[in-house]
Amino acid sequence: MTGKRISGIVFRMALFLGLLAGICLAAGCKASDSLPAQPSQEDLIVVGFSQVGAESDWRNANTISMQEALSPQNGYRLILEDAQQKQEKQITSIRNFINQGVDYIVLAPTTETGWDTVLTEARNAQIPVIIVDRMIETEDTSLFTCWVGSDFLKEGTTAVQWMEENLREEPLKIVHLQGNLGSSAQLGRTRGLEQGLQKHTDWEVVFRAPGDFTQAKGQELMETVLEEGLEFNVIYSENDNMTYGAIEALQSAGIEPGKDVTIISFDASSTALHMLLEGKITYDVECNPLHGPRVQAIIEELEAQKPFSKYTYVEETSFDRSNTTEQLIESRGY
Repeated sequence: MTGKRISGIVFRMALFLGLLAGICLAAGCKASDSLPAQPSQEDLIVVGFSQVGAESDWRNANTISMQEALSPQNGYRLILEDAQQKQEKQITSIRNFINQGVDYIVLAPTTETGWDTVLTEARNAQIPVIIVDRMIETEDTSLFTCWVGSDFLKEGTTAVQWMEENLREEPLKIVHLQGNLGSSAQLGRTRGLEQGLQKHTDWEVVFRAPGDFTQAKGQELMETVLEEGLEFNVIYSENDNMTYGAIEALQSAGIEPGKDVTIISFDASSTALHMLLEGKITYDVECNPLHGPRVQAIIEELEAQKPFSKYTYVEETSFDRSNTTEQLIESRGY
């Protein structure tokens, strides 16, 4: 291409751009008209979020939900702290949030007890505290503004009712994989099973141990059960990730999950529901992790000084092969 031709192309581009700018100026256009206004850093509501960790698919979906809802585009600056399953890290994070002068603190507590001192400090600093997912145990409910999460006891009793209706033919020998001891999810789901055991003398727990809601620990515990030669026909696993680990151990031992043993799980994540369709998981009780929009709505109510609920239970359901389809799984978002 010759230099003369290049110069001609440049000239015509410059002329076109100049005409476009003139038209836009005459019409009163501004470059920012086509772009949504972005809030300044000074206008953002600052939220400190102390998350339990990243131990499960449920937890990761919960974190993503919070990040998407409490985004700069929605008027928030989210400070996320991963506690790695340690309460002392959460207490440190809350104190850091207080020192930073955040507008709100969101806490997903590792355990129910041991929060009074640090939440008193937050109250003294006049920072509202929103508890999500798990509950805390305290005699002074003024230490937190509100709570949103699941009815874990109801989840447990839902699983037990399904067992009562569908596993009537033989005595149940149950392997019980518990979550983090002392967490609301563990306490509620365990209590639900305990109530079932009290009603049914032909139900027996042959093995019980905490699997910390992780796949690796679930597999390790199931391998222990198999090594000890225990007889069992039901696995009651308090979350999907432990269930995945248990399934790995069963398959390695030549035991067909869902056929040779009934598997009850909790969370109902998309991976688990696909396993349910495959027949590996028998029944899965939902625990909805998408708390971000709910927390955002609560903060907006507080900002507008509108009435709000102290306690909010999320709506949840349960799944077996009779009510689960690929289309349903794809529509659920987690």
